[in-house]
Amino acid sequence: MTGVRSLLPEGQPGLLVSPVFGDEPHQGVEDLARYLATGGYTPLTSRDRLLDRIAGLGLRGRGGAGFPAAVKLRAVRDAPGRAVVVANGEEGEPGSVKDRWLLRHRPHLVLDGLRLAAALTGAGHGCVYLSDPLAEQAVRNALAERPAALRVDVVRTRPAYVAGEESAVVRRIDGGPALPTAKPPRPFEAGVGGAPTLVANVETLARIALMHACPDAAAAVAAAHLVTLSGPGGTDAALVEAPFGTHLKALADLCGHGTAEAVLLGGLFGGLYGPGWTDLPLDHDRLKAAGAALGCGALHFLHPQDCPVATAAEATAYLAAQSARQCGVCVSGTGALAGTLTAVARGEAGEDPAEKLHRWSRQLPGRGACGLLDAAARIVATLLTHFPDRIGARHGSGCPACTHVVADDGRRFTVTVP
Repeated sequence: MTGVRSLLPEGQPGLLVSPVFGDEPHQGVEDLARYLATGGYTPLTSRDRLLDRIAGLGLRGRGGAGFPAAVKLRAVRDAPGRAVVVANGEEGEPGSVKDRWLLRHRPHLVLDGLRLAAALTGAGHGCVYLSDPLAEQAVRNALAERPAALRVDVVRTRPAYVAGEESAVVRRIDGGPALPTAKPPRPFEAGVGGAPTLVANVETLARIALMHACPDAAAAVAAAHLVTLSGPGGTDAALVEAPFGTHLKALADLCGHGTAEAVLLGGLFGGLYGPGWTDLPLDHDRLKAAGAALGCGALHFLHPQDCPVATAAEATAYLAAQSARQCGVCVSGTGALAGTLTAVARGEAGEDPAEKLHRWSRQLPGRGACGLLDAAARIVATLLTHFPDRIGARHGSGCPACTHVVADDGRRFTVTVP
């Protein structure tokens, strides 16, 4: 199964469910009239009530870290100075399509969320930050249909893994390169133009808008997730909206990956998970307890014929190629991880590569300016945890699935926007 699908109960509002779409959500672009007819741009009568609702229902950011949305909103609101709000639609993970889909097909929903975020933080300036030209055109068309009450700029950047990191977002909007900066200060303290800045993922903002428009369904809206499902080379890919707690096996079955033996979670951030992955649910806390992470909600399934070592090697090679090259430890660390895994995959590694990989995966996290190095280290650590026999088995000889492990362009994980 490919395309777009909602697993929400019938009648429950969602990000993929709107009267304009009918049974084929991917064929429609929601215009202003349709959005207004479903409660869009409803006036905000009480900022405190909406913020309390966001906090009470535990809405988490959908950009990858899963940070509580209300905490970020309040931090920006309480910081001195007139705030800026940013809708972050730069989707650096090659296996994720949700943000681009929302911007292309439901731009008013995202802009409504940006409007509400501005009201909650007292912001006087907003930005939509993206790299996808079709998304940019959809957003500009939506702004032309309904000019925002606050100034909203559309800032386009070049796509890159690190370009959506919040300090890179601020740096690019301020006219610099889309590269991370050292912290502190963090954007909520000093962001765009030195002002306190909320950098919020577009799915997070869309959920805020839907929670406001449909308060009776707010709990279910806050808990649902957009997930991108795919196999090697983006095969049998789907964008799905699923309720909180949905098991990964149900999602795999939905798109033809029920026989998979492993899953790469969270894009390239959540790590590899082997035996037992079918029992994992869409639940930040339970995934964390299992040593995994949901990240941006991209799930890449590995079938029995797919080698986890090859997958890990290509993932770390991609991350090494995407390094901002500003932190020496990131350049050397990702390069060492990728080089060693590629040698293992080809049967060319020296003595005891597992010991080196273990050591690096423990020592490297937290030492870069952004999460790229952490992602590479987690992939290696989880490979060693869930597939401990695969490293030694490659000594002196490669395997057919690993013979051509050279790609560092993310091709194995890339999914086309439906």
